[in-house]
Amino acid sequence: RLVSAGATKVYAILTHGIFSGPAISRINNACFEAVVVTNTIPQEDKMKQCPKIQVIDISMILAEAIRRTHNGESVSYLFSHVPL
Repeated sequence: RLVSAGATKVYAILTHGIFSGPAISRINNACFEAVVVTNTIPQEDKMKQCPKIQVIDISMILAEAIRRTHNGESVSYLFSHVPL
């Protein structure tokens, strides 16, 4: 629907990529430019089946959030200083 409404590219951005059942087939047949997920769940096998899946490593930001929480520092600071 987005493409028929004029979108030139469609992306899906997910936190946890739990691709079960026919999900991979549906993604491969969909108009997504990319499906971006975090590395909270291993995706190597799914990436082989679906070249549209891209994984973002969140280990450093997660480690920093844990460190800040442990030290009583602001975690919200991380989200106002995210490099693009």
